[in-house]
Amino acid sequence: MGNGWKLQNKYCFRYVIKMEVKKISDFVWELPKTGKMNVPARIYASEKILSKMKIDETLHQASHVAMLPGIKKYSYVMPDGHQGYGFPIGGVAALDYKEGGLSPGGIGFDINCGVRLIKTNLTTKDIEGKVQKIIDNIFQNVPCGVGIGGQVKLSNSQLDGVLSQGVGWCLENGYAWKGDSDHCEENGCLKPNDPSEVSPRAKNRGSGQLGSLGAGNHFIELGYISKIENPNVAKSFGINKEGQVVICVHSGSRGLGHQVCSDYIRLLGDKFGNMDLPDRELIYAPSGSEEADKYFKAMASAANFAWANRQVMTHFIRKSFSEVMRKSPEELEMDLIYDLTHNIAKIENHGGKVYVHRKGATRSLPKNHENVPSKYRSVGQPVILPGNMGTGTWLLVGGPKSLEMSFGTAPHGAGRNLSRTAAKKQFKGEQIKEALLKKGIYLKAKSWKVAAEEAPGAYKDLDEVAKVAHNLDLANYVARIKPVGVIKG
Repeated sequence: MGNGWKLQNKYCFRYVIKMEVKKISDFVWELPKTGKMNVPARIYASEKILSKMKIDETLHQASHVAMLPGIKKYSYVMPDGHQGYGFPIGGVAALDYKEGGLSPGGIGFDINCGVRLIKTNLTTKDIEGKVQKIIDNIFQNVPCGVGIGGQVKLSNSQLDGVLSQGVGWCLENGYAWKGDSDHCEENGCLKPNDPSEVSPRAKNRGSGQLGSLGAGNHFIELGYISKIENPNVAKSFGINKEGQVVICVHSGSRGLGHQVCSDYIRLLGDKFGNMDLPDRELIYAPSGSEEADKYFKAMASAANFAWANRQVMTHFIRKSFSEVMRKSPEELEMDLIYDLTHNIAKIENHGGKVYVHRKGATRSLPKNHENVPSKYRSVGQPVILPGNMGTGTWLLVGGPKSLEMSFGTAPHGAGRNLSRTAAKKQFKGEQIKEALLKKGIYLKAKSWKVAAEEAPGAYKDLDEVAKVAHNLDLANYVARIKPVGVIKG
């Protein structure tokens, strides 16, 4: 098959490049620059992972991203990569601030979908016989499910406060501890933002959803440290021993962020047409345009909503633990280790000012970088790598080669192995719950359909993904987390 426009379905043509994947090293692969590509594509994967990427559109999408104007160095795919909208999930691209652009497809519909990790001073012995009660209590206090509203109902002015201040609004209104924002990427507030660039429809969708988990791949996971790989870094993060209980929260900007993305894709399509793109899902706001300025400020506002959303959930998770354990959250030392995003664009300097798009990919900064919180600067930024309901999470630290190899980026999770439709055909939610229980994991799910879509077998091997990141020094091992209880929407 040669290069050229191919009919994908009766509605859509895509520019398809013949895939000739060149092996650079054990975990580095390259699609050479060809056709309309402005740069090559670099794929970070083991042979096992790469074989999965070849089955769907991941590699074609990476080559399409390489055709965007102003793209620097490479179109990157992280080891958790799989087919997405426009960009592959796990896609990373830096577009020149003056000659490139800002692409909603390189950020995603769930703007600032992200993950945070909360520690405790509890051990598995302390929660023995209480896991179900803790999970059930969190399930009551943190609403979840498709379209479900949150714990906090906002007036228009309050919502604008959330959109402009993020976690800062939560601190002012009693939903955060003083140190929480210090342990969030961007201190929990991306700038420049402007709530007036968020449509009334988007605000209406978000006004009742603050403090809600949502559905899909969003989750709350109760787990424990099963193995410490780097004791010195672990101690810096507040991880002191194996068996220590931690909580992982994964959610985003809910309906508000989805609507912001939809609004601006429509606006850009009306303004610029198909822009001679290899895939119309890559539509972008050209650098320096009014549309780029407006979209960035709306996207930043939605990102702030997501940070605030995870923060309000943290407030009620702390409350739930306190009720079950009969100690205050402060006594339980429920400090936030870190909160980071994996669906966002940032204005950064990498030998020049660029829009770094990270879609299903997370920032990973090495030690001594100015954007690492002062508490962690001597070791590097925490990187949280969730897996599936049966495998848990890796806690990593920003690697020494991340800036050189990926603009300071690492994978964001295990990455899907099966589509949601395929997973539903293969798995049953009730059977998933029984299988997890046999492994000592209590599942509380709002929907059996979602439980089936999120079955452990629908995801890549988390340890394989982490191995690639570790061996390439994108992010390095710190500690392994095993789950004992999971909430799904």
